[in-house]
This record gives sequence, C-alpha cells and structure tokens, in this order.
Amino acid sequence: MSDFRVFYLGVGSATPSLRHQPSCQVIDFRSRLFMVDCGEGAQIGMRRMKLKFSRLEHVFISHLHGDHFFGLPGLLSTMALHEVGGSLTVHFPAEGVDWLIDTMDRFCKYRSFDINIEPIPSEGGLIFEDNSLTVEAIPLNHRIPCTGFVFREKPRLRSLKKDMVEWLDIPIKLRHGIKEGNDYITDDGRVFKNEQLTIDPAPAKSYAYCSDTRFEPKIASYIGTTDVLYHESTYLEQDRQKADERFHSTAADAVRMAALVKAKVLVLGHYSKSYQETQGHLDEANEVAQELCPELKIICADEGLVLDI
Repeated sequence: MSDFRVFYLGVGSATPSLRHQPSCQVIDFRSRLFMVDCGEGAQIGMRRMKLKFSRLEHVFISHLHGDHFFGLPGLLSTMALHEVGGSLTVHFPAEGVDWLIDTMDRFCKYRSFDINIEPIPSEGGLIFEDNSLTVEAIPLNHRIPCTGFVFREKPRLRSLKKDMVEWLDIPIKLRHGIKEGNDYITDDGRVFKNEQLTIDPAPAKSYAYCSDTRFEPKIASYIGTTDVLYHESTYLEQDRQKADERFHSTAADAVRMAALVKAKVLVLGHYSKSYQETQGHLDEANEVAQELCPELKIICADEGLVLDI
C-alpha cells in the first residue's frame, strides 16, 4: 500500500446528479488526511470510503463556487457533534473568511476541536509545510479568484544497509546522520563512505490539482513538473464555446497541460452533467496524447476511485 494516495469522493461539476457528486478529494499522506474541496456529499463519501473524520487535519478550498465548498459547514458541524479532538486547519479563499467565521459561530460554536483558518492569497504561494510535505496554491483562470494546489513530498532520507549497520555495529545515535549523508568513522579511524552504508531513497512524489480553470499555458510555470495531474475536463472539444464562456477546460486541454508539466499520469474529472458517460472524455484525451505525450497514462476519475501516487 502506498503512503501517498488520493481518494476521489466527488468528480462532478456545478450540482449533484444521479451520476456524480460535486468536487471533493481526500489525500492520505502517511496516514494523515488532507481534503481538497468539500462539495455536498463529502461526509457520505468519507464514510463510504472508510476515511476517519478524526484523521482529517487540513481542508483546502479552491474557490467560492458552491460545488466546491457547500459541504464544509455540514462537515464541521458533524465533527463537532462527534466530539472529534485535536485541530483542523481550513485553508480558505481570503475573500470568504468572514463568512466562514460567521458560519462556524452559528452552527458549530460548541466543539471539542480547534478550527484554524488560513486565508489563501489569490496570487498563490506556499501555504503549508512540514518535515515531509509542502502544499503550494497556484493561480488558475476562472470567473472568480481560484487556486489549484500542488502537494509535493520532500526528498526522503537515504536508507541504511542493514548488513553494514550490523557488521560495523554503528551506534544508534549516529544512524540518522548517516541517513542524511554523513560518512562513518570507526573508533580505529577507518572511514566508510556514505554510499557504502546506504542506498538511494524512493523518489519524492507530487500531485497537482487544477479545478476550475480555462487552459492557460502560464499555469504550467506555477506547477513546474508533477507526477500526477488532476485537471478539470468539464467539456469536450465539441462544446468549446461553452468551455470558453464559462472559464472551463476540455479533456483535450487537460492533456495539453499534462504535456507542459511532464505528468506521468493525468486524471480527468469535474464533468458537466450534460454528459451521460466519460468514454468521450477518455477518447478525446487519448487522441491528443498520441501526438503530444504518448507515454501519458490517462484515467477518468469516478467516485470511489483510489489512486496510489
């Protein structure tokens, strides 16, 4: 099992439908949960996918369209009723912070956990960092201020060779330093180079979330490169006019962005309810990928999908 996974709870757009729920994803990073957008149905999605409310530490809201945050008041209220402990940090668009504070005061004033609100600047930037992970907000091109998010695992420490550690009887207090790159000098002065004692760690992984946005090449400069890209594909090219008018992307646009950021995997989502199935999105994306990035793996997200990064 991967220690960096994405659970897809809602991959529709605008309103709930019989086929899809509004936007919501949960990233499980080393057993810590990070929610990205919180459309209606988020709570039911968590229950169906057996994600514990008590493990949720951060919520990131991309923008103030209802299909991306109308589930948040209900989620906070339920957590208050269940007397979840600890703390929850909500990263919320700066222009909506007063509304969120008022909502919490009205509907979950009495709670056993702390809610911290961190305004997200519309220009983006680093909004979260700890010893193993960073989260950056990236400006998107939508009808209102909107940010995507890039989750980047920090480089791991090197792994010790068990046989060498046992043979040399390396003291425990020195092992962390060796993982960081130090050599080892024995009591009699022998020097063992780090490469003799360790092996390369697994490569650090990254996941980028882009919804809602028009296709705009400069967004790629904010993302940099990423292993997996989730990109909205609200429409197909046959509905290009609607996509442009409503500041959304097509499945073809999503592939174009994946090519720019050198993604290995592209996940499509945020489908318009006007489409009854997603095969058309997959076909369109694969056709464009054959020209731009033939090695790209393309997945159509659906509620219940779990993806190992």
